[in-house]
Amino acid sequence: MKKVEAIIRKSKFDEVRDALHQVDVTFFSYWDVTGVGNETKGHVYRGISYSTADIQRRYLEIVVSDEFLDRTVNAILDSAQTGNVGDGKIFVSDVQEAYRIRTKETGKPSLQ
Repeated sequence: MKKVEAIIRKSKFDEVRDALHQVDVTFFSYWDVTGVGNETKGHVYRGISYSTADIQRRYLEIVVSDEFLDRTVNAILDSAQTGNVGDGKIFVSDVQEAYRIRTKETGKPSLQ
């Protein structure tokens, strides 16, 4: 099993969620987060300067079986990309075990 953590633009969340549902990833958790990026210059919009030091993003956490890893990562990459600085990051790590509390199932069955 793998844990996929993705930090994406909030404006791309609906597209990412829909893309994940299309590849049968139907359960994940997400949070609104603030991060600090590499870009230090501000942006001007309608004459008002905005700092880009603190960036509003959405953080997704998804645990999938090994065979779902590639399609999960590709769904996020394809739907979250704008080609501009600040599109986000994806991290993948191993999960030793998963448990479903209600039924006490473990491993892959606990993810379904």
